[in-house]
Amino acid sequence: QVQLVESGGGLVQAGGSLRLSCAASGSIFSISAFRINAMGWYRQAPGKQRELVASITSGGSTNYADSVKGRFTISRDNAKNTVYLQMNSLKPEDTAVYFCNKVPVSQTWSWGQGTQVTVSS
Repeated sequence: QVQLVESGGGLVQAGGSLRLSCAASGSIFSISAFRINAMGWYRQAPGKQRELVASITSGGSTNYADSVKGRFTISRDNAKNTVYLQMNSLKPEDTAVYFCNKVPVSQTWSWGQGTQVTVSS
């Protein structure tokens, strides 16, 4: 099974930037699965459902939720087994716990601990 570890969150003022990282580890089969699957960044704000904000295919095609389009950039480095999320022009409504996972989600892929992003006004 793929293990996913998110990092890079923190407290930032509105208008600031953060770069999140998601490192994948596991068996050879797990790493292969990571490299061939689309990956995404999800977020969950208090009292709200988890939502997909950005995704990237194995070939590098990207897609974004309207709420983050033009401000967030997703990328991946398969040689490092890592997915990134560059977040610029952050807004208080971006405050949430951010997770990475396969797109679409699968019962065989567990969720990591996530990384907290807090944007102050």
